[in-house]
Amino acid sequence: MSLFDTRVPAVVLRTDRNPFHHGTLGAVRSLGRAGVDVHVVADCAGSPVGASRYLSALHTPPPPGASPAEIAVVLRRVAARIARPAVLVPMDDACAVAVGRARAELAPAFLLPDQPDGLAERVADKAELAGVCASLGLPHPETVVPDGAAQAARAAWRLGLPVVAKWSRPWLVPPGGGLRSTVLVRSAREAGELYERAAEAGSRLLLQAFLPPGPDRDWFFHGYADRSGTVRAGGPGRKTRARPRGAGLTAVGRWAPNPAVRALAERVVAELGYRGVLDLDFRRCGTTGRYHLLDFNPRPGAQFRLFADTAGLDVVRALHLDLTHRPLPQGAPRPGRAFVVENYAPLSALRPAREGRGGRELAWHARDDRAPGRALWALWGAHVGSRLRDRVHRGRARPDTGVPPRARVVRQAAAPAADRTGVCDRPDEDRAGAR
Repeated sequence: MSLFDTRVPAVVLRTDRNPFHHGTLGAVRSLGRAGVDVHVVADCAGSPVGASRYLSALHTPPPPGASPAEIAVVLRRVAARIARPAVLVPMDDACAVAVGRARAELAPAFLLPDQPDGLAERVADKAELAGVCASLGLPHPETVVPDGAAQAARAAWRLGLPVVAKWSRPWLVPPGGGLRSTVLVRSAREAGELYERAAEAGSRLLLQAFLPPGPDRDWFFHGYADRSGTVRAGGPGRKTRARPRGAGLTAVGRWAPNPAVRALAERVVAELGYRGVLDLDFRRCGTTGRYHLLDFNPRPGAQFRLFADTAGLDVVRALHLDLTHRPLPQGAPRPGRAFVVENYAPLSALRPAREGRGGRELAWHARDDRAPGRALWALWGAHVGSRLRDRVHRGRARPDTGVPPRARVVRQAAAPAADRTGVCDRPDEDRAGAR
């Protein structure tokens, strides 16, 4: 007999247009392998996700930049087609915020965690998160939310250059405009100029003290807070390779015990009354040794499959089991287990997995679901070729003005260098928030 109530389907929701969001495929496979019908509401045109044998149906997603109300309209339409209650799995911050706002009207058709009103939106907002950490006494980089360009310039000097600049609601940053959710700024003038683009970005600018990177400093924690508030599934992990190098999303991650990170995660969940899936990012300060909470994502992280324990439980499976009132199996952690995203770390993917270290999972290739892996390389090759052609074209069209280049994308790390594909620093991938 299955642990899962397979009468209850799942709806995986995503609004960003990144065709290489491997977390979506992870959710489809995780629940599909358990016998659950998985519906995806996302733009999967040109994405390997659409080739998965575990995908039950694709539904037309909301348009790019859709408001929470528009996302709710699409979800009600999908619910009418499915015609039975379903577990809803938002895969990006915009969707998590929209679902949080519309929880009362969606609840009859979708099974959702009993989340305090407005909490998902509060923790996803980078400026609000700084306030949350201050109120709870949690370590967080010193943060200033300026109310003018001059104040932004002064704050940059006071915090100590370089500083990290973030838009508080990165999911509102429009694609194609050159803005990025997070950048490292190296001058006061640059901070003031960035503030002037707040209306274009759609949310407040905040400036944050830069915590230098270093060995063993970047950590993340994935978990599921059940109906009682107990953190189940997931665990602490370490980013061993990132894309772009030194910053950005996890290209290679490893499950690593860290009682301090776990204790911080459990504390913030308990004090906020958070329920549901969470993905937290931490950086350890090299001076004090304290772990600073950098980001709180109220949804699964793209690499959530790293934390599949000996019972096969991950955060998405925990969500489905808990919301359908099924017991969660008691598995053991698998320290040393690795997760590799092949298109971002191809050499790591080609190396043989080490025995006795918890195993390894690839983001795209799977023996029981080969089509997405086959589709990946043709699509990725075309994608990289298009990016390189665009760069060459822009380089030829741009006159030499003598103006220094703009700040570069960073997530509390050193400014990234181009990787071997030559296509780092991409605004659309930064908006997707895949980590």
